Amino acid sequence: MTTMTRQGRPVGELLRDWRRTRGMSQLDLSIEAGVSARHLSFVETGRSRPSPELILRLAEQLDMPLAERNTMLLAAGYAPAYPSRELNDPELAPVRAAVRQILDGHGPYPAVLVDQHWHLVEANPAVALFTAGAEPHLLTPPINVLRLSLHPDGMAPRILNLPEWRAHLLKRLHQQAVTTNDPALYELHEELRGYPSGDDVAVPISDDAASRVVIPLRYRHGDQELSFFSTTTLFGTPLDVTVSGLAVEAFFPADPATTATLQALAKPAAGTG
Repeated sequence: MTTMTRQGRPVGELLRDWRRTRGMSQLDLSIEAGVSARHLSFVETGRSRPSPELILRLAEQLDMPLAERNTMLLAAGYAPAYPSRELNDPELAPVRAAVRQILDGHGPYPAVLVDQHWHLVEANPAVALFTAGAEPHLLTPPINVLRLSLHPDGMAPRILNLPEWRAHLLKRLHQQAVTTNDPALYELHEELRGYPSGDDVAVPISDDAASRVVIPLRYRHGDQELSFFSTTTLFGTPLDVTVSGLAVEAFFPADPATTATLQALAKPAAGTG
């Protein structure tokens, strides 16, 4: 009898869906995982129950998120292999300390910690530059930083190159949704696609050095134009579901004027206390 998940999905069906998502044939996957194509076929059709070791080996070759690997194990009747702790769990104290060090050390430039669905987990004080002027409904937890960025009540009216920044974020989100096969990310992508694109606003194209290398975020602050590029930091070889979904998004000044402005904005805060 085939073991089912609570949603009624057998392990073989889940495996087949992930294999197809990755664009692999049964033969491709069997070779990569070191298992016979016949046995893999039996697993997918429910004629054979895979061992937990085989499930994890197949999941590794399919580059499945840790949470989905647990789902596969549960579907086959096994215990999850990866814990999913809350971020305030004592065992994750070193992770929290590392994140805090990254965020604080990045000042006076903005940096945020987000989860796998782009919800804001932590931020440094410089992020107030981006949240200033946003409507309260976008700043009520859980705050989704992509929604905050592209919503017309959020940062969007102050993003001078909104069409290209919007296209960049949507492409990145779609790639993440495809990679993780996460319905929540597909839903977020569809929501964000419905926001105004800003294509009707003509803004001169910047010719600074950063614009010729990466897509910058050109942001209006008062009567000034600030320019940023961003980097993403992930945890290497995570073994916890929560940690595997965390990312630090750090923004760097793309020109000397932005550097000077952010350093000047930070001086009053540095002198208080």
